[in-house]
Amino acid sequence: MTVNITDTEARPERAWHDRPAPPVAGTQPPPSASAGDVVLACLRLQAHALRSLEPGVRTDEFDAVHQMRVVTRRLRAALRSFGMVIPRADSGHLAGELGWLGGLLGGPRDAEVLPAHLRESLRPIPAELLIGPVQARVQGHFAPLRAAARAELLAALDSPRYAALLAGLDQLTAGPLPGPQAGAPARDVLPAAVRQAYRQAKKRMRRARHAPPGPARDAALHQARKSARRARYAAEAASPAVGKQARKFARQMKKVQTVLGDHQDTVVARQAARDLGIGAHLAGENAFSYGLLYEREQHLAARLRRRARATWHRASRPRHRKWMN
Repeated sequence: MTVNITDTEARPERAWHDRPAPPVAGTQPPPSASAGDVVLACLRLQAHALRSLEPGVRTDEFDAVHQMRVVTRRLRAALRSFGMVIPRADSGHLAGELGWLGGLLGGPRDAEVLPAHLRESLRPIPAELLIGPVQARVQGHFAPLRAAARAELLAALDSPRYAALLAGLDQLTAGPLPGPQAGAPARDVLPAAVRQAYRQAKKRMRRARHAPPGPARDAALHQARKSARRARYAAEAASPAVGKQARKFARQMKKVQTVLGDHQDTVVARQAARDLGIGAHLAGENAFSYGLLYEREQHLAARLRRRARATWHRASRPRHRKWMN
């Protein structure tokens, strides 16, 4: 709600069922595991999930696109967070390709979620204030967008570029990880990576608090959300070695991520309401209802900003972060 096939000369299609899944750790790494083993288990689990979700994405199963998008974000967060275990020189290209895939997954996902969000916003509005074919226009606006985004995604899944991304994941998850601290105890290495991700989120939350109202503040909050999500995923990846403290911190960052995600939904919804209003006006319809919808989203955004500040204040208490020191 704003993201190198063995036979590249042949046709670009790739049958998902013809490719074996990478190895998956049979058990969770023990607390005494090395940093490399813990991060490698995380990568293997997510790489396996990526492949497992692909058939559902192709057949348009409910929520498959969303889940695959989450997996790409988890993989990318692991590659970007644990530089002492996976050097950027070895992971930078792969992280970029996962960003490409996540962006393509975002198109059909957003075109599915946004109209549902708008319909929910319209639901409490009295019928006498819904002037013109509002519900039909919302549905008609997003249906072709979703179809186009889905076609682009399916073409990408059949492309050599996607096949190369999977091959890169295969190579990386074969192990061992090459970072200078990959062999050190995970409990000594991984908390520092989570602390760094948290500090970035803290800096971005402060920047958002001081940003001027309007697009600048909206953009700053969106960046803060990304950092909170990265801190959450890093903590979840570290939890086999750290334990319940990391899981509790991850839950706190998830709360921050969620409220900031709801705020970002209002940003996108306001732009959509404006576009819908313009389309209605050009079609000779009354655009009053879309202005009302825009105003409702604006008030919701203000409430969510206040909630985000309170949620961050609770999530950033020192007792949630002692384990990182």
